[in-house]
Amino acid sequence: MATITDVAKRAGVSPVTVSRVINNASNVMPETRARVLAAIHDLGYVPNVAARSLRSKRMHSLALILPDITNSFWTTVARGVEDAAQARGHAVLLCNTDENLAKQAGYLRLVASQRVDGVIIAPCDDDPEHVAPLRERAMPTVVIDRMVTGWDVDRVRGDSLAGAYALVRHLISLGHVRIAMISGPCGTSTADERVLGYRMALAEAGLPVDERLIRRGEFRISSGEQMTRAIFQEGLRPTAIFAANNALAMGAIDAAGELGLRIPQDLALVCFDDLANSSRLFPFLTVAVQPAYEIGLKAAQLLLGRLEGRVADPPREFVLPTRMIVRYSCGVRLKEGTGPGLSLPLPVRVDEQSIPIPPVAGPAHLANPERR
Repeated sequence: MATITDVAKRAGVSPVTVSRVINNASNVMPETRARVLAAIHDLGYVPNVAARSLRSKRMHSLALILPDITNSFWTTVARGVEDAAQARGHAVLLCNTDENLAKQAGYLRLVASQRVDGVIIAPCDDDPEHVAPLRERAMPTVVIDRMVTGWDVDRVRGDSLAGAYALVRHLISLGHVRIAMISGPCGTSTADERVLGYRMALAEAGLPVDERLIRRGEFRISSGEQMTRAIFQEGLRPTAIFAANNALAMGAIDAAGELGLRIPQDLALVCFDDLANSSRLFPFLTVAVQPAYEIGLKAAQLLLGRLEGRVADPPREFVLPTRMIVRYSCGVRLKEGTGPGLSLPLPVRVDEQSIPIPPVAGPAHLANPERR
């Protein structure tokens, strides 16, 4: 196995210079850096991260704690974090809490014991006691998307208040006066801010707030379905629904199908956060889009800047703007008189089969033909 001395000899430099290149130091000439990197590649040299960590007291790793990695918003945030971390030679430990405080507590104990350099977290709620392991150890932390009451720490988020306000104003402009709101749990700042934006838009338009039309649950499809079904079973009959995230919107669509309601002909629907790949194949939902990748990228860059001593300012908050994308689900095409266009549920249900595929063993002579 190649050593740092082997690399130094191959590149014609000292081992100290090789170490500087590995640690991405700035005081190395570009041509020297290129020679060292070429030698590392040619020799297949792998730096001893454990030894570097013992010397520097840094693990060159970050923990990313998210509430639901199956949601495309969070996977995009994670990609932004990973890209920024990888560019600075850091690995990312991904933790999924499922919005569960017990799981979150377990991950916080884990990251504290593993001595990661810093943490990026979207906490389950705003209670500072629920992030005590980070606060007590003064762990370098950036909070994303949400907030923790009384914790003066770096924070990066999208503008939930403005996005919610814009979506509800849009529905009102289309003539809706009975708009239901399905949101996440109380105490989660993102959910609270989106409810506040909803209230602000109604108040500005002089419309009364019917508290029965505001429902709080989990940021999950099943919760969106349950809340939407309950609203109609209670005879409240809204003409539009604002879902606080895309998972809740999917649940609302499921409930509408069960109730025999077409979207947008019978029920308009808007939500926060797009469905990245689905929106390309079936551009239907009217949404407020947050810059998910940029949130992750900015959070990681801010955390790494703290760790590397490049950022020394007091904790800061970055609020990134949202965009509203108007498609079919809000009913704007109906209002414009351009015809019904797309609708959900689809007028014709497509029958489909799910067929298990058994494993097969390929002929040995066709495997790895280049080895013959």
